[in-house]
Amino acid sequence: MNIISPRKIRYKLLIYWKKLGPGLITGSSDDDPSGIATYSQAGAAYGLTTLWTALITFPLMAAIQEMCARIGIVTSEGLTGTLKKHYPRPILYLMLLFSFPAIVLNIGADIAGMGAVGNLLFPTIDATFFSVVFTIILLVAIIYLPYQKLAAALKYLCIVLLVYVIVPFLYHQDLLEILKATFVPTIHFDITFISILVGILGTTISPYLFFWQTTMEVEKMKQKKYQLMVNHNIIREMKKDVDFGMLFSNLVMFFIILTTGTVLFKGGIHQIDTVEQAAQALKPLAGRAAYLLFAVGVIGTGFLAIPVLSGSLSYIFCQTFGWKEGLDKTFYEARPFYSILAISLILGLSLNYIGITPIQALIYSAILYGLSAPVLIAMILHISNNKKIMGEFTNNRLSNILGFSALALMTVAALVLIYLTIFKP
Repeated sequence: MNIISPRKIRYKLLIYWKKLGPGLITGSSDDDPSGIATYSQAGAAYGLTTLWTALITFPLMAAIQEMCARIGIVTSEGLTGTLKKHYPRPILYLMLLFSFPAIVLNIGADIAGMGAVGNLLFPTIDATFFSVVFTIILLVAIIYLPYQKLAAALKYLCIVLLVYVIVPFLYHQDLLEILKATFVPTIHFDITFISILVGILGTTISPYLFFWQTTMEVEKMKQKKYQLMVNHNIIREMKKDVDFGMLFSNLVMFFIILTTGTVLFKGGIHQIDTVEQAAQALKPLAGRAAYLLFAVGVIGTGFLAIPVLSGSLSYIFCQTFGWKEGLDKTFYEARPFYSILAISLILGLSLNYIGITPIQALIYSAILYGLSAPVLIAMILHISNNKKIMGEFTNNRLSNILGFSALALMTVAALVLIYLTIFKP
């Protein structure tokens, strides 16, 4: 009987870790403070009832993000650049019109969430101070760190999300109840529950991730200098990275719902609007350790997600107007790129001072994401099935089944979101 030594296991894990990149970062950045707030709302309001959504969103997320990554690898262009080549300009400008406010609102909600949680950890220091300090740290890191160091930092920040896998085990769990909620879908046909489902979909399948994934694959190809040697091995390696990243993202979502569903819901706390409320509510019910881990996780995910959000917006603008772009370039080589990035962070920070609350920013960004996601998914499907663009690397049958399922689901979600926005009492 062959026994694999611990040293060999560590070596294999290290090799696997080195192969992970844009897929892991993209998936992890999806669990930002705004996403944590949405999942916490679901758990607090309905217990474990929404756990099954993680099984639905994982394959759909993985399919769409894999298409985006493949488009980037094959075309050596970001999604915006590809859309610019093959679609009418008005569609591109419409995407820009929706993306800019949505991403800025998302950044604002994340910065406010990080600041509020910083205030929870250090009550004598105002939340606004933390928000400003975090914004400055992010700006300096993004502008001055070389691409490889920034990518490595983002990759290691993904580890922070493991705190949400630990937190549920600091509280008694009913395994049978968890299994039932995971594999037996439950739907309540009321406006609040449907709103929660739409919110989960909008948070997990977000348009800014499409742009980031595509562009990061291009950046990775440039770094490795094999963009002219695309083959099926490269595509397979990319798929493993994307699948792992989306699986990790959905596991974190699952455990956040599990934590708030068992601790807060069963503790009689059913209304959670912000991440700091979720962290605060955990303290008396699950103990100080759970509270601290949850709070630290929020700050860590903010540092991970905000560069992705602001970077996505910069790439969208620069590829639309043909400006110099790239995290691999210095500030002086790509001033428009870094200027847009800085402006997005400053605008996000300023939301606190113009009367838009984090929960309002979250709602508005969800509406804009919900409206633009179906259109973008339809275009991604069209591009990834176009042999003139993709050559031999077009979608297979499974990719199309999952892609069109995502399109149908996000279209229904968008229609429901419009209805709820207009008619919800």
